[in-house]
Amino acid sequence: MDLQIKDKLFAVTGATSGFGHSIAKSLITEGAKVIINARNAEKLESFRSEHPDQIEVVQGNITTDAVISKLINHISQRQLAGMVINAGGPPAMSFVKSNISDWDDAYERVLRWKVKITKEIIPVLQKDNYGRLVYIESASVKQPIENLVLSNSLRLAVVGFVKTLSTEVGDKGITMNIVAPGYHATPAMDRLFVAKSKSMGITPDEARASFEEEILTGQMGHPDDLASLATWLLSPHSKYITGQTIAIDGGLVKGVFS
Repeated sequence: MDLQIKDKLFAVTGATSGFGHSIAKSLITEGAKVIINARNAEKLESFRSEHPDQIEVVQGNITTDAVISKLINHISQRQLAGMVINAGGPPAMSFVKSNISDWDDAYERVLRWKVKITKEIIPVLQKDNYGRLVYIESASVKQPIENLVLSNSLRLAVVGFVKTLSTEVGDKGITMNIVAPGYHATPAMDRLFVAKSKSMGITPDEARASFEEEILTGQMGHPDDLASLATWLLSPHSKYITGQTIAIDGGLVKGVFS
């Protein structure tokens, strides 16, 4: 299928590892131009060197106002076809072990910056009456995940604001959707393996096996599995889908409306 995104400009945050990296690679394969963002300058430059004609770099911590402004200024007056809004989540912990400073930090890392960047990018998209926004969250918004009370809670707020805003901009050619990954082979899952192994007194490999037992397909997903859907959602073909939260989880979520 021709996704009709060749030479179109996109921005992908958290683009040097995990889901962000896979989505950026998928966009590049389809011939798109991609502004990539992450904190690690060396990894960004390495990625750009592989595709110098298609990649532009904006380095820095996207959860800060300064880097959000830097990215918006880099886009300038150009037409942006879409953006992937993605960054690492808060640390794994139970509610009992959390303190109020953990919640304050989780608000900054999970919700606040996404509201900020969305407020900045919507006017950019409105001037062209077109845009695709894809937020990478977690299957925990459908079914809470053990030891992720901060993520379980704050990501639901992202779902609420994206769903609400989608009703405000739907007639302006802008779609907004959330992709909610289950257990995939990413650095974030490695941290969960360690947390579970410590809490249960088992090895990280045994912890990994216990997670895989919850998946109907019997194995972790690969970030590329998610990237294929995200790339389609960033294309003109997804024009009739907005305000949705779509789980990619190998059957992890047991609810009917997953």
